[in-house]
Amino acid sequence: MKFMKLGSKPDSFQTEGNNVRYVASELATDIILIVGDVKFYLHKFPLLSRSGRLQKLVTTKEDMTDEVHISDIPGGPAAFEICAKFCYGMTVTLNAYNVAAARCAAEYLEMHETMERGNLIYKIDVFLTSSIFRSWKDSIIVLQTTKFLLPLSEELKVVSDCIDCIATKACIDVSKVDWSYTYNRKKLPEENGNDPNWNGVRNRPVPKDWWVEDLCELEIGLYKRVLVNIKNIGIVSNDVIGEALKAYAYRRLPGFSKGMIQSGDKAKYQSIVNTIAWLLPADKGCVSCSFLLKLLKASILVNSGEMDKVELVRRIGQQLEEASVNDLLIRAPEEETTMFDVSTVQKIVQEFLMQDKSAEIELLEESHELQETRRPGILSEASKLMVAKLIDGYLAEISKDPNLTLSKFVDLAEMVSNISRPAHDGLYRAIDMYLKEHPGISKSEKKRICKLMDCKKLSVDACMHAVQNERLPLRVVVQVLYFEQVRAAASSGSSTPDIPKGIKDLNSGSHGSSRSATTNTEEDWDGVATAEDLKALKGELAALRLANGVGGGERNGDGKSNVDKAAINKMKGLLKSKILTKLWSGKGGQGDNSGSDSSDSLGSANPEEAKSTPSRNRRHSVS
Repeated sequence: MKFMKLGSKPDSFQTEGNNVRYVASELATDIILIVGDVKFYLHKFPLLSRSGRLQKLVTTKEDMTDEVHISDIPGGPAAFEICAKFCYGMTVTLNAYNVAAARCAAEYLEMHETMERGNLIYKIDVFLTSSIFRSWKDSIIVLQTTKFLLPLSEELKVVSDCIDCIATKACIDVSKVDWSYTYNRKKLPEENGNDPNWNGVRNRPVPKDWWVEDLCELEIGLYKRVLVNIKNIGIVSNDVIGEALKAYAYRRLPGFSKGMIQSGDKAKYQSIVNTIAWLLPADKGCVSCSFLLKLLKASILVNSGEMDKVELVRRIGQQLEEASVNDLLIRAPEEETTMFDVSTVQKIVQEFLMQDKSAEIELLEESHELQETRRPGILSEASKLMVAKLIDGYLAEISKDPNLTLSKFVDLAEMVSNISRPAHDGLYRAIDMYLKEHPGISKSEKKRICKLMDCKKLSVDACMHAVQNERLPLRVVVQVLYFEQVRAAASSGSSTPDIPKGIKDLNSGSHGSSRSATTNTEEDWDGVATAEDLKALKGELAALRLANGVGGGERNGDGKSNVDKAAINKMKGLLKSKILTKLWSGKGGQGDNSGSDSSDSLGSANPEEAKSTPSRNRRHSVS
């Protein structure tokens, strides 16, 4: 730290009690200066010869007392004492912590060159220019002290000079940085003093963001002004600006790293959040999506303005593919019954999808000709897939909330339903979690949520889970079972069977048959399969896979087509097993299926199949 000593006489100021200061001298004091709650017993001559203000106060004084009140002096009693000691020629030390207060007090006391050459104002200005403003850390310290000296510190340009100095140094080429700075990193051996060959010179390159931690010491108002100056100079990259804002948020907002704000000065925290959001560079990617989401959570907690939150939502949507599920878990307002703020996430997803719309072809008329242009920002398939998977994971997480409505779940899932993804395992997990946590939903609601999933896109493991899942409607179990057989047939080399119309009709909720209302109703298929049903289905599945495996090893020549047909017939026979036949036949043996149903349901009109399976016109029962 830089310092400057003024005067040569020994300091003879002494204290009596808490509120009295006097000069130990053979001469009696002849003036009492009251500064705040402190009384200074001093002599007129050394003070009046250097202070124009004291000279005016004493000469124009109307009463006969020796007391003079100067309670509004900047810096208070401490700053006044520095000025008084200077007038007496006593030794006084100026440093970064007291120089701004001494400068403002000297200005208040009018200690100009017109009073005496080499007066205090001149000496302080020389010290500021030659030492303080050349030091990185001293400039920051002085700037911090100026907040207690407003508005005079602003009028004297102490504030602006400090800001300009700090901003200029932050923009200097890193190869020229030869002063100390704060940078929290793992120290190198030479910095710990453990390297015997270290000659005291730091060989490690100075990082581009070397200055960000030191500026975190500034209050938000001064910090904003410094950052604006740095941005205006235009040398520091937006990535470094983003890193600086991130460091400030983590330092100044307690709990920010966990997506929350601890109790404290709400107005202060609101100012910090709003200022950081305002200072964010316009470039996409200068800060991470995770940081933006933490900032959004903070802005919600401190009740920032709606426009601030809208802008954050827009920026998050532009880089949503970078987010994690935990980032998206925004707590709902206290007045809401749900745990998480799903509406805000929907807005974010909408902003993400809007990028494609903003990138659509525009027609511009120039020189009476139509030209096609494309805006930047077209979403890549990889980005879309990442967001779809992200939302699947988010849905699985929020499904644990017992108060989450089905419409909220479905609406969010449908927003990314047009994004093609190779597997629907994540969506299946989310649906299963919702069904598990909301066992009381109706059959129609189960049907609605299960329609979100494409059974053909479930992995083998997911299919195995779904076939045994007692929470799923039976129609979904049958679909999963069928497509698993298609996959098993394909993997064993058999020809892949066509999807029967009955299976197709499950997706639309219409079986396309002339069944009576009392047989095979929607309730049959939307109802939950029993444990016995699922066990039987699983057994049939295992048997079919085993049969396909054996058949695959024996195939050769013309026998291949016969084995293919056998695999297909076996698969179709499975769909007409006693469990499924029971469901198709009716409830509790009521009613018969009409003949026209045989060709439109899960079975087929294949003659071989007809020989190997019971007639669909008979009622069946399962004991």
